[in-house]
Amino acid sequence: MKKKSVTALLTAAIICSLTFTGCSGEKAAPASGNTQTQESSETAQTAQTAENTDQAAQTDAAASNDTAADQQAADEVAALIDAIYVQQRTDETDEQCAQAKAAWDALTDTQKALVEGENADYDYFGRDTGDASKDDPRNQDNIGENEILVVSFGTSFNDSRVSDIKGIEDAIQSANPDWAVRRAFTAQIIINHIQARDGEFIDNMDQALERAVSNGVKNLVVQPTHLMHGAEYDEMTDALEKYQDKFDTVKIAEPLLGEVGADAAAVNTDKEAVAQAVMDTAAEEAGYKNIAEAQEDGVAFVFMGHGTSHTAKVSYSQMQTQMTDLGCANAFIGTVEGEPEETSCEAVIEAAAQAGYKKVILRPLMVVAGDHANNDMAGSDEDSWLNQFKASGSFDSVDVQIAGLGSIDAIQQIYIAHTADAIAQTGITSENADSKAESSKLADGTYTAEFSTDSSMFHVSEACDGKGTLTVKDGKMTMHISLGSKNILNLYLGLAKDAENDKANQLQPTEDTVTYSDGITEEVYGFDVPVPVIGEEFDLALVGTKGKWYDHKVSVTNPVLLQN
Repeated sequence: MKKKSVTALLTAAIICSLTFTGCSGEKAAPASGNTQTQESSETAQTAQTAENTDQAAQTDAAASNDTAADQQAADEVAALIDAIYVQQRTDETDEQCAQAKAAWDALTDTQKALVEGENADYDYFGRDTGDASKDDPRNQDNIGENEILVVSFGTSFNDSRVSDIKGIEDAIQSANPDWAVRRAFTAQIIINHIQARDGEFIDNMDQALERAVSNGVKNLVVQPTHLMHGAEYDEMTDALEKYQDKFDTVKIAEPLLGEVGADAAAVNTDKEAVAQAVMDTAAEEAGYKNIAEAQEDGVAFVFMGHGTSHTAKVSYSQMQTQMTDLGCANAFIGTVEGEPEETSCEAVIEAAAQAGYKKVILRPLMVVAGDHANNDMAGSDEDSWLNQFKASGSFDSVDVQIAGLGSIDAIQQIYIAHTADAIAQTGITSENADSKAESSKLADGTYTAEFSTDSSMFHVSEACDGKGTLTVKDGKMTMHISLGSKNILNLYLGLAKDAENDKANQLQPTEDTVTYSDGITEEVYGFDVPVPVIGEEFDLALVGTKGKWYDHKVSVTNPVLLQN
């Protein structure tokens, strides 16, 4: 029985073990299923992450490819711009200009912003400088026998080109209706820029001179708009040399400031007239009656020229002397190039600050308000003159006037006078000379007439609207003019060199009272000026409070009879 029990126990144990194992198998089945599901989920997540990563990589690669493509397109345009940013015209220039513009127009805005090369940038095509259609390239044929070629360095700033260069050309044409006025630029870089961007074709010197030859021009007068007898003037005269035998006469007129002079103290009537014109204009645009009134308000005017290493750089020092001679201690001459040394930005800042001025107005002493005026003087870069003056901390305010000399009427009159001198050297008289002489023979009587001068500092009172009273008796003409102040002490019909030794014929002032439109009256000097001719310029010298005589050109025009 004992044996039986053992056997039974063993049997029971085996059954239990099998039962337990069977139970364990049933319980394990669900556990094994959860593990597979989790693994599957993790595998799916891993696959999705890999897919997302792959998609992101593809997106980044695509973006990178797009960026690279944008940069490549921009670089291609930059290379095309650099290719035409040269001073030498070639047979390929026209095609290169057209290719550069077409390539630029094909860019997206994003690509245009990336354009950058040795000389190329977004502004080459992208900057708005005004409407080029308002300009006249003056490259027409059918010139005739007599031509005035106005030669300028040039500017790609459209508005400035219209107001400054075209303004001078138009004034010269108006004063010389019997001559054909044409244009030439000496900067091929600028010519290419205008041609590529605006489709306007401007002649360089060779093209303009070849045009004159092919048109049969016999008498050529060249009027440079250059400021002085500097490097650009020399280049112009060099270009003319090989054409000297192509015309009967070739005459070169003076640049704006006339002869250079020996040293910094040497001034002349041209420099005086330019100094007066720019100072008057600057003061007026700043809201002052004159530069002296601005000085009383603590305002310094800084006139920024280009500067040069050429020996003509003394012209800038002479302009400083001229302004000082005119009593304008608050006028300072500076230059972009800092040559002469005392015209550097740092030197001018120090000079204006030491003089105690707290307000500064910057204005270009340049014929054209182009790149130098807009960028070097008034630009947003930290090294612009505007920002350097502000950064000095020496001034309460710093403002700018962006305008070229060429837009000032008094400056245009100087060019007209220089052109007239050159025409006189040709010996050619105007076809209208006889009619002008006839018109100058007025019947006895009293007239109103316009009195014009070559200087904005020498003019009739604003209350008189540019006019005076002309009296004709026994064929002799005398005009009474009321001036703008009592600063001019005597006048002289003739040249300054003769005036001082001919005291008997120096014109003495009268004390006049003028009334302005607002009812305000003022005491000024007036003069009775002998008038040798109507409608043509004549010499009239003047002496001011400093005792120095200056030459001027004046004219009397448009007489209107008041009484017989």
